[in-house]
Amino acid sequence: MTALYTPWGEHPDKTCPLPEYPRPQLRRDSYLCLNGLWDYTVEDGDEYSRRRSGKILVPFSPESLLSGCDFRLESGETLWYERRFTLPEGFRRDRVLLHFGAVDQCCRVLVNDRPVGGHQGGYLPFTLDITGALVPGENRLTAAVTDDPDGGVHAFGKQRTDRGGIWYTAQSGIWQTVWLESTADNYVRSLRLTPDYDEKALRYAVRADDPAGARITVLCGGQVIARSWADEKGLGVCPIPAEHFRPWSPEDPYLYDLEVTLPSGDRVESYFGMRKFSVMEHQGRRVLALNGQPYFQSGLLDQGYWSDGLYTPPADEAMVWDIQTARDMGFNMLRKHIKIEPLRWYYHCDRLGIIVWQDLVSCFERWQTLTMQVLPFLGVHLKDRPSGRLGRAGEAGRRQFLRDMEDTVDLLYNCVCLGLWVPFNEGWGQFDALAVTDRLRALDPTRPIDHASGWHDQGGGDLKSRHVYYRPVRLRGDGRRVLALTEFGGYSLQCPGHLASDKKFGYRMYDHAAAWMDAVERLYETEVLPLIESQGLSAAVYTQLSDVEDEVNGLVTYDRRLCKMDPVRMRKINSKLRF
Repeated sequence: MTALYTPWGEHPDKTCPLPEYPRPQLRRDSYLCLNGLWDYTVEDGDEYSRRRSGKILVPFSPESLLSGCDFRLESGETLWYERRFTLPEGFRRDRVLLHFGAVDQCCRVLVNDRPVGGHQGGYLPFTLDITGALVPGENRLTAAVTDDPDGGVHAFGKQRTDRGGIWYTAQSGIWQTVWLESTADNYVRSLRLTPDYDEKALRYAVRADDPAGARITVLCGGQVIARSWADEKGLGVCPIPAEHFRPWSPEDPYLYDLEVTLPSGDRVESYFGMRKFSVMEHQGRRVLALNGQPYFQSGLLDQGYWSDGLYTPPADEAMVWDIQTARDMGFNMLRKHIKIEPLRWYYHCDRLGIIVWQDLVSCFERWQTLTMQVLPFLGVHLKDRPSGRLGRAGEAGRRQFLRDMEDTVDLLYNCVCLGLWVPFNEGWGQFDALAVTDRLRALDPTRPIDHASGWHDQGGGDLKSRHVYYRPVRLRGDGRRVLALTEFGGYSLQCPGHLASDKKFGYRMYDHAAAWMDAVERLYETEVLPLIESQGLSAAVYTQLSDVEDEVNGLVTYDRRLCKMDPVRMRKINSKLRF
């Protein structure tokens, strides 16, 4: 692989990279960022048998360029992180909480050599109460991390130690912000915000040890427009005055500010948008709807990989650039593919205005080429029962997937932009998709579900979902569900000077930019656009936003330095994709 830096990664801030507040959906006026240079040691197993040691730039994984390490954590090794910190004067209230945005994959944490907890799974945040482990003055924080990216029960997405083609470099360790906050003993642990678009009200749930009497304040442009008080369970409804009701959409991504105050004095800030994602009848067909109106969703597959940071964006501005570039090209949706992003990414989607389809992160015990790759391209779709035909035979792995699904919904439920869930992609570890969909809908009844994206359709969910590569796009609805082209295209163009790999992967190769752009436009004009009228096609997801390693089928290069597609031309194409 060739070292390839993004514009934001050329000169990283080694004092405190990615310093922005990491949880915009639940802000508190207490924040101490622990990003920066940490000491690290790699050992064999769990015993002290040092393999290597040095400095690592957190929150970048050791396999990434920006970490300053450039080594791979092997299965059976333990990566020990360590740093010291001192709480600023006036920082400490009653409790001190330590937050990890994400650590790949299994993590144990100690403060001053005292175990304070840990976490398993590489994509979700976790919080540890370290109050009892702190000492006056300097404190020592240690984290021990192990990772098995190629198997086991935990999700690994598109990571592979033997990367290549559609599989990417495996990464490990801390890859999102580490930070401290201090709270009252009784504090807001989480919020659940549900915009009731039809009733013009916000339904809320405040989670705390004692949420009774929590005061909810809604602000519009800094002006208080509504107040409400939670009942003894922390539940309530806050009507939005008609004169201040303003729907959220990609065309007008309006957000209301929210303040929540407990009688204990704990106070947090958040935000919400008034919008409704649904399915409706339109001209005799089922279509996707936004705010009660038919709404065609034209999107890009977004892998969330960076040439210098791998899973971790090199800067907050880099995430904004990706989202804004997609918008500038006329796309109104991104399908976040088999990865959960830092919460700031969803915040930027909320405020900039782009719908997100969220994949759950995949895992399978064994890749089965026949059932998971060959047969689907031949148009053969299998039943996913009995479990195990599609790579997830173990009961432990299925239970872990369901736990991860519940935690993912809990994490992202309040994201205004999130418009659709995708539990399974192309049969990778798929099992009991109908039952999983029922369970997912019980967790979140407010969003449509693509129960089996692309392949191995079980006839459930809200979408008849198809991936089309290597052949013409010819689709037909089933009369019951929304027809959606959930992956297509993938046309490839190499751009010398912007390549991380000397190999190339894609679904149709082009040598010249002009021919490549013509082909993309022709694909939309002749194969996608006619399906809107003839079949009621409701969504199209082009592969993909950016190049990733061997894959050179992005509309922008892997280093984000070059837009391969003319934004004006792409915007003109997208302007035609309407009901």
